[in-house]
Amino acid sequence: MQVHNNSTAFNIWSNFTKNTMGVQKSMGRLSTGIKTVEDDPSGVGISERLRAQARNTATARQNVDNGISLTQTADAWLQKMNDILARMSELTIAANDGTKTETDKDNIRVEFSQMQSELARITSKSTAAAKYNGLYLFRGGNGVAVATGDGVKQGSLTIQIGADTGQTIDLDIRDLQITNTDSIGTVIGYSYDATHAVIGSSRTAVQWGSIIDSAKFSVTSASAIGKVAKAIDHVANARASIGAQQEQLDHARTGLLAYEDNIRAAESKIRDIDVAREATNLANKQILSQVGNAMLAQANQLPSQVLQLLG
Repeated sequence: MQVHNNSTAFNIWSNFTKNTMGVQKSMGRLSTGIKTVEDDPSGVGISERLRAQARNTATARQNVDNGISLTQTADAWLQKMNDILARMSELTIAANDGTKTETDKDNIRVEFSQMQSELARITSKSTAAAKYNGLYLFRGGNGVAVATGDGVKQGSLTIQIGADTGQTIDLDIRDLQITNTDSIGTVIGYSYDATHAVIGSSRTAVQWGSIIDSAKFSVTSASAIGKVAKAIDHVANARASIGAQQEQLDHARTGLLAYEDNIRAAESKIRDIDVAREATNLANKQILSQVGNAMLAQANQLPSQVLQLLG
């Protein structure tokens, strides 16, 4: 029997301390729901990389959503331009009517000119109405205004649509300004003799800018019907291009959602704790800690038995 050293009490205290620390760790895991680097060093390293990938994917998905919003805005403006061109086409038909007086045709010319001005207002100069978040939609380049002068920067509007380097897409911003001299098609005309045989033909290249410039084109210009028809086709083609890009972005968004879901599921398997299992461990450690506390009290009474030997 010893008085100076109570090895039994010390052994019980060691077990009690270990169980108490186990209770604290279990409570910490349950309160956060995740494992710490002490629990799984290599697993935490892997999960942090997966977390970064998931966050990058979520950000890329936001980029895609912004791109979809841009294409939807552009399509809405193109729809309005289609409506205006359709009215201009009606006016070219109406103007080619010998039963109308010059006053009637002057009224048609005024309306036709206003339609041209509206198309130019939508697409052209720094005051262009068709914009998205400050970006010009129909001035070409990347839609960003240059620091000096009335123009836009060259290049493409690039969107990062993935979590890794190089996963980008370039959106096509059409140049539909009044200053655009690109050919949008050719109007073919034929001449006939008295027997209706073809005796000659002409081919006239149609420039987009000239169609919406009232100084260069009017409702009574030569081949006005055919030229406006080419303009309608040109805008329709631009809408088809925008629609195809929007569809591509929709597919990219769907893919990113699935990818992010799988990445987060993989990270969860590594990092998240099993709550049911950890709750069981907590209950076990709590019981052992309580029992250890009771046994420690008993062990501390053992040295007092020496007094009985001393009488």
